[in-house]
Amino acid sequence: MVAASLYLGFCASIVWVGQGTYLTSAALSHARDNNLPEGLTLGKFTGEFWGLFASTQVLGNLLSLALLRNGKDGGSVLGKNMLFVVFLGCMIVGIVLMCFLSKREEKGNIDPVLCFLSKREEKGNIDPVHSSFGVMLKYIVAPLMDQRILLIIPLIVYIGLQHAFVWAVFTKNIVKPVLGISGVGGAMAIYGAADAICALVTGCLTSGLYSATFIVSIGTVVQGVVLFWLLLFYSPTVGVLGTAAPLLIGALWGVGDGMLNTVLNTVLGLLFEDAKEAAFAQCKVWECAAVAIIFFLSPNITLQAMLIIMTTALFISCGAFLFLTIVIDKPSTVRS
Repeated sequence: MVAASLYLGFCASIVWVGQGTYLTSAALSHARDNNLPEGLTLGKFTGEFWGLFASTQVLGNLLSLALLRNGKDGGSVLGKNMLFVVFLGCMIVGIVLMCFLSKREEKGNIDPVLCFLSKREEKGNIDPVHSSFGVMLKYIVAPLMDQRILLIIPLIVYIGLQHAFVWAVFTKNIVKPVLGISGVGGAMAIYGAADAICALVTGCLTSGLYSATFIVSIGTVVQGVVLFWLLLFYSPTVGVLGTAAPLLIGALWGVGDGMLNTVLNTVLGLLFEDAKEAAFAQCKVWECAAVAIIFFLSPNITLQAMLIIMTTALFISCGAFLFLTIVIDKPSTVRS
């Protein structure tokens, strides 16, 4: 399982950086070809992608609920095998469809570092291996010299934290004690439905940095309400209200995630059009590190401590994003 996890993480990092880069290129090319506002077009593309992606939470969890409902400790062996067969089929279809993607032509500025290294390589002044290593190192380190990415990193980290929270903590400490393990699929399906709807709506409303900041503020309030509710008032109870509470919490959490995740990917594409690969690579590095932190911490700390960490991270990320809008970026830097 450790080897499988390492392999999966390695492959997923490549897939997600490629996804963010390709989606941004496709949206901006479509906007230029059709004389559309770039900010609004990228917002719609991002919202549609994340809306469809989140909708798989509904289909996948309902499928899990159906196949695993009749078995002890999470379903029968036959049910689990059927589930993996269906998921494998979906992966194969996705790989086949990916082969039909069209090539995206980059129209951004030429990177001076790439030009400099290329000329030195042509003159024989630098070894190709050293050239490639220099370019790779530049793309790793250079984004961290940009104030904008430093102010976005707290939001990236929080999104990773809240994803891991809903997967590792919400299902174990809130859903399972009330609904049982068979109810996890239904609760996560509701979470996915709310996430999908809000991602689609958010994509249509995001046209630039200022609209993105307004949406981030709303998402912060929604998830902040949930965190304070869990921290100060929530306790598992029986009856209709007790059963409905985890479902309502999942729906509200999905609303916040749909807003924050869509806005983050849209803003990265707008602010870093000429360094998309580096920006999305930084995004996945910090997000995955945050996910790992939650999975390592969750068995060793209490739910209350986890909620305090989440609340602190939420308000720090919102404050940094507001600072990015008010102080660092001018309206002209984001094309709306």
